Amino acid sequence: MENAVNNSTGSHFLLRHASLRQIQIFEAVSRHLSFTKAAQELFLTQPTVSAQVKSFAEAIDMPLYEQIGRNIYLTEVGEKVASSCREIIDRLSNLEIMLDDFKGLKRGRLRVAVVTTAMYFTPKALGEFCQKHTDIELSLKITNRENLFKRIEQNLDDLYIIGQVPSSWQELEVTPFIPNPLVIIANRNHELVGQKVSLQRLAQEPFIMREEGSGIRLAVEALFAEQNLKVNERLTMENNEAIKHCVIGDLGVACVSRNALYKDERLNGPVTELDVEGFPVQKQWNIVYPKGKELSVIAKEFLEFLQTRSDELVQIT
Repeated sequence: MENAVNNSTGSHFLLRHASLRQIQIFEAVSRHLSFTKAAQELFLTQPTVSAQVKSFAEAIDMPLYEQIGRNIYLTEVGEKVASSCREIIDRLSNLEIMLDDFKGLKRGRLRVAVVTTAMYFTPKALGEFCQKHTDIELSLKITNRENLFKRIEQNLDDLYIIGQVPSSWQELEVTPFIPNPLVIIANRNHELVGQKVSLQRLAQEPFIMREEGSGIRLAVEALFAEQNLKVNERLTMENNEAIKHCVIGDLGVACVSRNALYKDERLNGPVTELDVEGFPVQKQWNIVYPKGKELSVIAKEFLEFLQTRSDELVQIT
């Protein structure tokens, strides 16, 4: 009986030695990788944050981070602990939202992360949603595909919007969203404008490509490889606006999501869509989050809002 009591007591060690405030502070430090920024976010002093994280690490009894100079790096254990801290905070936030619902209030926290091309419709959708939910705390992260998957691994956000979902990522809940057609653009004065362009002819043109790992890059390379062709890459850019400016400068042609082209750009702007064999490549936007993740009330409502507004969102750009 004594052993059973000791085991039970040992299994709740963190409940006795770690506080919710320490969990909140360590989660903020792990997210910012900075004691100073975490202190600013939580309206605490930097020494207070450092002391609380130190006490929390002592309760865990394993190193959670390494500090080299002014830089903080989470250990493997630290990454796991940070993810669990976020789950705890999320569940408490859900409880707070439910209690607010009983009081007739509608507030909470909504964290959304999207790939760069989705920036052409996500802010508009968030703006409309926030007009109905004025008291929510909002976070929007716009980043490249590689960093977005890192954020998913670290459980940093509620919902993610991405194009192609790798088959290796089977632990994701995937909700198909709006069409994401990929098109070839060129300077409006380019010699290929108005022509029917073969893929072989396009392969002769200098290309402005997205970075390694980009969904658009993968789609272009796959299409070219099907015909044993290679992309004549001149420049690599990490966002669509930079790519469009390179095309405006007549540095080459490029593949972008049609969502990245505003209507006036397509009709009267300095870039135009080329009529190329195999294009547009029909892709899909997807809303994803990790399987098993309990979405907050606000996140669920935003997911439903996106689904009901999908037809109008296609017309935004």
